[in-house]
Amino acid sequence: MPQVGDEDVLVRVRACGICGSDVHGYDGSTGRRIPPLVMGHEASGVIEALGKGVREFAHGDRVTFDSTVSCGDCAFCRAGRTNLCDRRTIFGVSCGDFRRHGAFAEFVSVPARILYRLPEQLPYEHAALIEALSVAVHAVGLHPPAPSDTLVVIGCGMIGLLVIQVLRDRGCQSIIAVDLDPSRRRMATDLGASATLDGAAADVGAEIRALTGGRGVDQAFEAVGITATVTAAIRSVRKGGVVTIIGNLLPVVQIPVQEVVTRELSLLGSCSSSGEYPQSIDLLARGAVTVAPLVSAIAPLEDGPLWFDRLHAGASDVMKVVLKP
Repeated sequence: MPQVGDEDVLVRVRACGICGSDVHGYDGSTGRRIPPLVMGHEASGVIEALGKGVREFAHGDRVTFDSTVSCGDCAFCRAGRTNLCDRRTIFGVSCGDFRRHGAFAEFVSVPARILYRLPEQLPYEHAALIEALSVAVHAVGLHPPAPSDTLVVIGCGMIGLLVIQVLRDRGCQSIIAVDLDPSRRRMATDLGASATLDGAAADVGAEIRALTGGRGVDQAFEAVGITATVTAAIRSVRKGGVVTIIGNLLPVVQIPVQEVVTRELSLLGSCSSSGEYPQSIDLLARGAVTVAPLVSAIAPLEDGPLWFDRLHAGASDVMKVVLKP
């Protein structure tokens, strides 16, 4: 049973999603899931107990919580950039600098300051995806596009498909979605993309320029994190355009730096989220973003090892698996 501090609450976990970072941590490739560790950071649940200093929540409240525990006192926290907190820890992560157990468990202890109440009508299984949605909202908010902008989203996994929906909610109409998987391209169309492109095209950048009359898009959102997709994003945007990089599958990628310089492009890195949980909850509550099509399976926590094995093996027909203790 987790220890609950004076300013913490004990959350009985009702649902927790398996993140791609958990799968990569599972095989040790990232160095950020050093055993022994309870993983899991995409969660929702109900308050079971409160620390003696907690006043704003009550036993039985339906809640979700930020995946990042920020200190609230460093220069970044005071500036509202909690995702860059100097002393941050992350649920379900153990990287040498810290270990914080996560939510693939019956209970998790959470600082009350990073808790958010859930609307009654929002299922716990959908609320578990609020963390991922907040990542998409944060990425779009770094350089908010105008409704008239032409955009491309490269990578139609979980985050890419959420980015498409967030862009639609902002009034954007021209959104090109790029992915290798035809089923994910179809899903992108269903969720708001105006056009799709097979990522296996010989020159994705050239294909996108052709779709935009040779000009290129105003902004690209890269949601994979490998050299080929980052390069495609750079070559897809117009002169003076913006590339927002969300994907970080590889720690190091090559970029065509001369193209970035001579066309005066802006490259933005997007890390986690920073205060976008209320907006994300609102998007789900009013149906502006739907996550039901993204949930491939809901399974009991004891089946977690089977799903981790399947995801690690590269199951292409699985988007998001939610485990329920």
